[in-house]
Amino acid sequence: MTVVTRFAPSPTGYLHIGGARTALFNWLYARHHGGSYRLRVEDTDRKRSTEDAVEKIISGLDWLGLQDDGEPVFQSQNFDRHVAVAEQLLAEGKAYHCYCSPEELTEMREAARAEGRTRLYDRRWRDRDPADASADVAPSVRVKMPVEGETVIADLIQGEVRVDNDNLDDFIILRPDGTPTYMLAVVIDDHDMGVTHIIRGDDHLNNAFRQYHVFETLGWQVPEFAHMSLIHGSDGAKLSKRHGALGVEAYHDMGILPAAMRNYLLRLGWSHGDDEIISTEQAIEWFDLSAVGRAPARFDMDKLTNLNGHYIRESNDGDLVALILPIVAELLGAPVDEAAKTRLLAGIGGLKERAKNLNELAETALFYCRERPLPLTEKATKLLDGEARDNLTALAGILADIGSWDKEALEAGVREFAEAKDLKLGQIAQPLRAALTGSTVSPGIFEVMVALDRAETLARIRTSKA
Repeated sequence: MTVVTRFAPSPTGYLHIGGARTALFNWLYARHHGGSYRLRVEDTDRKRSTEDAVEKIISGLDWLGLQDDGEPVFQSQNFDRHVAVAEQLLAEGKAYHCYCSPEELTEMREAARAEGRTRLYDRRWRDRDPADASADVAPSVRVKMPVEGETVIADLIQGEVRVDNDNLDDFIILRPDGTPTYMLAVVIDDHDMGVTHIIRGDDHLNNAFRQYHVFETLGWQVPEFAHMSLIHGSDGAKLSKRHGALGVEAYHDMGILPAAMRNYLLRLGWSHGDDEIISTEQAIEWFDLSAVGRAPARFDMDKLTNLNGHYIRESNDGDLVALILPIVAELLGAPVDEAAKTRLLAGIGGLKERAKNLNELAETALFYCRERPLPLTEKATKLLDGEARDNLTALAGILADIGSWDKEALEAGVREFAEAKDLKLGQIAQPLRAALTGSTVSPGIFEVMVALDRAETLARIRTSKA
């Protein structure tokens, strides 16, 4: 059997964290088993589905690196197929017309809830002659569910779950206006797409019992079910925006790396011993549903940002520069020229050690890309007083003639200059940092000088103004 999984979001909003994790688990399970992962957009709710939401879902999955195997399937395009299957069930006596008015249905639901019953429809039209119906009521179509015994599902995460069949409604598969319902459409599409494993949140567990019987009624192979627990906030409460329940695009805008996001989402409910840093290649090799926990996972923004910092430190310097250049250009309000790119590439190694996200990295990298004279912070301005300016001017003459432009030679030259002036190294290095970066905070000053190169270093000293 070739494993086929699917991620099936409704395009009524953004791709949220829970959906992204569901997509990841489906993608990994398919990759682990050498199968296929598909995307199905469940857009049958035409009033709430939007093109903008579809675009955000697809772009969010692309950013995460979770491209599907083939073109996305849009559920709304299968309308005729869904209706044809419903009519087939009617013709085979496996479904029936229900002529209840909206008022009758409301009365039934209220009575059932008052009595604590989970089955809300009393099946009154299951065996009743349609001739008894009022001509004023447009009928819906309901599927016949079993009325005796129980349904047992061997869930690959939750274990064996069961329900008394008497608690299952004969649910609607075609509305009075002739449109198919989600519960019918999802089964037909899963069958037609050859889906073998349905991996999703446990908020769909109740749906599984109903969908199971639609598969059975149609004589189709029932896929394996796997329902993962939902994600909670770090305080154990239901995940909300205050915990970080944002659209995936928001994490892109925060400067989170896709690899870090995949690693973090993977660890939300799945484990592999004590491993925390797990590459995508390792995840594909190790992932299976047996290691998915049943308890709700907890989303922790601090852990995500710390993990992101690790991935930034481990990233290739050239790749990081390419990622932050658009951010740097936006902050500067101007394109970054080639000379600045060269300086940035030379200095990114020292900057990435401290950054937790790409935005922070871009902000700290600005001084490599600014034109002269550099703007100075208030603290940097105070360091460049008259005496400091005189010292830097004299130091520039020595630096111009220094033999090797590397950290060791530069440090030796500056130390020698400070000793000759009977000053501590910091009394020279701090004003020098202010002149070269416009700030009092930067990577090691000699590392910065190497990245800037000799000509730019001397030019910044000459043009620095308190």
